[in-house]
Amino acid sequence: MADDMGWECVSAYRNLITKYNYPKAKSDIKDHYFTPNIDKLATNGMRFDHGFSQPICTPSRVQIMTGIYNQRNYVRFGLLDPQAMTFGKIMKNAGYKTCVVGKWQLEGGSKSPNNFGFDEYCLWQLTRRPARYPNPGLEVNGKEIDYPGEYGPDIVSDYLCDFIERNKDKPFFGYYPMILPHWPFEPTPDSKDWDSTSKGAESGKLTQKNPKYFREMVSYVDKIIGKIVAKLEQQKLTEKTMIIFTGDNGTAGSVSSVMNGRVIKGGKGSTLDTGNHVPFIVSWPGTIKSNTTSKAIVNFSDIFPTIAEVAKASIEHKIDGISFLPHLRGGKAKRQTSYCWYARNGGPNGKEFAHTGKWKLYSNGKFFNVYKDITEKNPIKIDSLNDNVRGIHSKLLKELDLMKGTRTIFDLSKYPKADIN
Repeated sequence: MADDMGWECVSAYRNLITKYNYPKAKSDIKDHYFTPNIDKLATNGMRFDHGFSQPICTPSRVQIMTGIYNQRNYVRFGLLDPQAMTFGKIMKNAGYKTCVVGKWQLEGGSKSPNNFGFDEYCLWQLTRRPARYPNPGLEVNGKEIDYPGEYGPDIVSDYLCDFIERNKDKPFFGYYPMILPHWPFEPTPDSKDWDSTSKGAESGKLTQKNPKYFREMVSYVDKIIGKIVAKLEQQKLTEKTMIIFTGDNGTAGSVSSVMNGRVIKGGKGSTLDTGNHVPFIVSWPGTIKSNTTSKAIVNFSDIFPTIAEVAKASIEHKIDGISFLPHLRGGKAKRQTSYCWYARNGGPNGKEFAHTGKWKLYSNGKFFNVYKDITEKNPIKIDSLNDNVRGIHSKLLKELDLMKGTRTIFDLSKYPKADIN
């Protein structure tokens, strides 16, 4: 799961942009990104054109790990409720060796990953927040370790590859919420001006939001994906392993990307399509028909029940996600609409909408054709709808009605104050 990387950053989605009314680029540049390793995942599996996260990081992490809409279980930014049932727990209970590497950002102390079901971890932003890129400070299975002269994304991805090799003869589950390509935008080891002695820039230094290096960081994401796939191939595990690649939210607003001659401005943190429309690719050679494109809608709550079904793990509590495993195997997709409740800092009220990918209805009644109205400036009048679109509107309204009154209100005094956000 890449950090702050919308669908427009993956070259496999190049033709999708023609459905949207994004402005033409004024330069001769046709594409900013080329992601051959991620594209290969799509070639060997299924690319979902309508994959949706939450608009920002913690809400997405909570939803992907629990399979439950934020409306029901989101406490506040930077925190996962310590009582939550996670996919780490269900996979561990099903007999899988479990590992999480990358970025944590969910608090809970050094034992938190273990408490959420992970046997091993190699993480940044667990109980401290030093540099994440050059000369990183990480936490590995309870130990704080600094890595002079090294690159954080290399360390955590190498740990995952080692975990794969050590567990090649056992069922395993690896969760990799990537550090890249979130700001600070800095040179990678493949950049001409890479400096292994740099201390890196961290929180509070907003000047590091200059997107000069963002494209190089996306390329490094792709390189790491290639490394992990190569490890699976080396261990002869490709047909035994399902890989899901996605992003935790849209691209940062400081980044404007060119794809197929069109310009997309990042929308992270907003409820526009660019805020939570993310790459969503599933590769599983031998199980998924190769080079398949799906118009079905999926959201982050669906990953929990999907991997549970793969592992034949039982889910004994209420979730909102719907398994898309039958769809991967050639069946019809079950989900027809997606729901989002979003409030970065929690609380009783959030922005709320239901959508199909093309059509979006907010709880305040505003209705949009997202393909045509990318900035959502012109709500459609309901009395102008034809019968087909009126039916879609009714379906979305029903989805919103089902969620009325389901917001769980948390007593924040029972939780630690945010300290590393």
